Amino acid sequence: MKASVVLSLIGCLVVPSGAAIMGRCKVAKKLYEGGLDYFEGYSLANWVCLAYFESKFNPTAIYENSPGGYTGYGLFQIRSHDWCDRGKNRCHMSCSALLNPDLKKTIECAKRIVKGKDGMGAW
Repeated sequence: MKASVVLSLIGCLVVPSGAAIMGRCKVAKKLYEGGLDYFEGYSLANWVCLAYFESKFNPTAIYENSPGGYTGYGLFQIRSHDWCDRGKNRCHMSCSALLNPDLKKTIECAKRIVKGKDGMGAW
């Protein structure tokens, strides 16, 4: 009896987080399909590495950087104060659009960012 109660409680505690962590190959495929392979001279490996280190392949990641005064959104942790509607909105989109696992808006914005003078150094 005690064991079943304990197992029931553990079962209630182990609830899926709903995080949309993507596999490395799936991320690579979506980035390739989005035209990022050698976009502005950066290889697909560069983009996959960026995605891993920024969000651990979580396209719905949100990170608030209080000292920096911005919030990072999505797979590439695109900064709100410059690139989406909570700031200068240079990508002309809502920050929430950067959280879509289809990655279309994320890729569109990443292309705009990397075309800038800092290239991938903008991250």
